[in-house]
Amino acid sequence: MLDQPIVMLDFETTGLSPVMGDRITEVAALRIVGGEVVERYVSLINCNVRIPSFITGLTGITQAMVDSAPPVHRVLPELLDFIGGDTLSAHNASFDEKFLLAEAARLNLQARHQSLVCSLKLSRRVFPQLPSYKLGQLSSQLGIRFKSAAHRAESDAEVAAQVLIHIGKHIGSTYGIAAVDPALLVSVNKLAAAKVHQFLLKQQSASRAAV
Repeated sequence: MLDQPIVMLDFETTGLSPVMGDRITEVAALRIVGGEVVERYVSLINCNVRIPSFITGLTGITQAMVDSAPPVHRVLPELLDFIGGDTLSAHNASFDEKFLLAEAARLNLQARHQSLVCSLKLSRRVFPQLPSYKLGQLSSQLGIRFKSAAHRAESDAEVAAQVLIHIGKHIGSTYGIAAVDPALLVSVNKLAAAKVHQFLLKQQSASRAAV
């Protein structure tokens, strides 16, 4: 289950939009292989920007912490090398990917991930009956606990990774699909929730035929 690598990414940022000048302040990237986190890259990031007081209140990340952090021109190449060509995932993946691409573009670098899996969209499609898909509430509903404070990159990425692993195990056990791989998750991401069950039944049949 999830034998092919997926990198779960989480950024803390100064705001919601890189187009409006918001920048990243912290990153965590966790590589998942075989249903386990096997490798991680975590760093605060100095983008030479002011940290809004409400962001410090939300995350605990202070101006002093980022001022003494490694510069973005060092962190981004390391992060892109860590991700490499693996599938990228995040909870609300379009948010994190747009910051990744924006920061890479500032440095004339290219992201090389092959595809994108959104654990938030997956949760909506695989567990359509849940009342909330915000990471904190979703993880609680699935019996997954934060090991440290929320709204820090590593803590959020760790929980999102466990959510993704939980989804993979659920699909595998419910539908008898041995190879829950990134391509399958990407396909489920793109479906309407009402079509997911029938799609996975077809994958079940194909999986059994291949045995």
